[in-house]
Amino acid sequence: MNETGSGAVRTDASVIVVGAGPVGLALTLDLARRGLPVRLLERAGKGFAGSRAKGIQPRTLEVLDDFGLAGAALAAGGAYPPMGLHVGPFTKSWRMHATAPDSAGTPYPDVLLLPQYATTDLLRDAVERLGVRVDFGARAVEITQDATSCAVRLDDGRLLTARYVVGADGGSSTVRKAAGIAFEGTTDEADRMLLVDGTVDGLSRDHWHIWPSVRGRSVAACPLPGDGNRFQIMFRTRPGDTVDGLDGLDGPTGPEFLADLLRRRADRSLTLRDITWTSVFRPNVRLAERYRNGRLLLCGDAAHVHTPAGAQGLNTGVQDAHNLGWKLHQVLTGADDSLLDSYEAERRPVAAQVLGRSTELYEGLRGTRPGKLTRGQDEHQLGISYFGGPLAPADASRTATLRPGDRAPDALLPRPTGEATRLFDLYRGPHFTALAFGARAAAALESHTPRAGVIPVHRHVVLPHTAPRTPREAALLTAYGITEDTVVLVRPDGYVGDIDHVTDTARVPAA
Repeated sequence: MNETGSGAVRTDASVIVVGAGPVGLALTLDLARRGLPVRLLERAGKGFAGSRAKGIQPRTLEVLDDFGLAGAALAAGGAYPPMGLHVGPFTKSWRMHATAPDSAGTPYPDVLLLPQYATTDLLRDAVERLGVRVDFGARAVEITQDATSCAVRLDDGRLLTARYVVGADGGSSTVRKAAGIAFEGTTDEADRMLLVDGTVDGLSRDHWHIWPSVRGRSVAACPLPGDGNRFQIMFRTRPGDTVDGLDGLDGPTGPEFLADLLRRRADRSLTLRDITWTSVFRPNVRLAERYRNGRLLLCGDAAHVHTPAGAQGLNTGVQDAHNLGWKLHQVLTGADDSLLDSYEAERRPVAAQVLGRSTELYEGLRGTRPGKLTRGQDEHQLGISYFGGPLAPADASRTATLRPGDRAPDALLPRPTGEATRLFDLYRGPHFTALAFGARAAAALESHTPRAGVIPVHRHVVLPHTAPRTPREAALLTAYGITEDTVVLVRPDGYVGDIDHVTDTARVPAA
């Protein structure tokens, strides 16, 4: 490693992120908006073009809100259509995704249909506006670390150095292998699904269509947002089917073969054309033994891979990045390096739970009963909590509804100030937020500062009293369970960091 005259390590970046999918882009965006030097490497020669992971859950929309991108995501995406199960001349219709209840405290109660290529473009544009360019075609071939920094050698001979390296480079992660971290789980080579993006003439866009098959060769077609009759088409296959060897759009499994496959398995009147992307999916359920080895960390598919059922994989990965970004910032600006251990402690249990749920939902795809194909509030990921973890001990103070580690819900502000009309307006950005409820809490507000690091704290007196005087005040106090003077510290990732009940009258300034 290069050394400066003062003995400090001179690096190319504070963090090198390997992998420019949605997870790597989200982490890069979070680091770049904090002013940290970050490099983003992508081994592919261009951006991802497929629709693959197309469901954005309410909690991930809240993350995009924090990035200032929720409005753009909603404009680019659309609502999920109802499912339409075709059995002979009959169609059974039902809604697949539930809406989050009002009690969830979110402005985004519904799952958003947004193809992965659109999510990727949205995040990459935001990253580039902050001056970070994706280094396409940059394949890492060797990654090493010592006590102070990491080195990444690329296949073109370049050597890049950084304080930390984060692998967001998928299930075959180079960073994970360099870190020597086991990837435990299974891959079912006998169960495959062919995914195709293309235009389908003769098919309505008012349903996510399903044509079941007792022989396990079902077909589904989900309309994609945007102009034209674009669909993501899913063909279930059996061992020995010709599509098992699909590789691109050339040869015997090219466009004509796929168009004929749709006609034979679904409806003879349909025409598939203008295919832009194909992929063969194999159920792969794996979880990294650890999320960190020294200065090498993992997030997204590098740490956990899921079945596609329930739209959980991409969402879990983006939330990994949101958890890790502020912790890297704190450590890089003075906090103890042990803070990074809380990343695995908080996020790995979430991934383990999600893996179990997505596997259960995938098994339901083998049948045709609507109940097995319906998604509920568990998939929204709004109920994730880090309570009981290293940053939210079980004996910490709580309110009637919130504990440290719980997600901080949104609510309308009693008296809108400027452009801030909701709590999420106050939380948006890379800072901590301290909220005071009551006069004693307002007086104590300045004393609330997170542990070492330079992340700023934005302080707000939300209410100078704790007795509701209007319905809006009552709703806010109920949402946060406030019954006495309280300061609530909200972490940069939108989870409650601390709850302080202020009873000291000496902290109230004299009239």
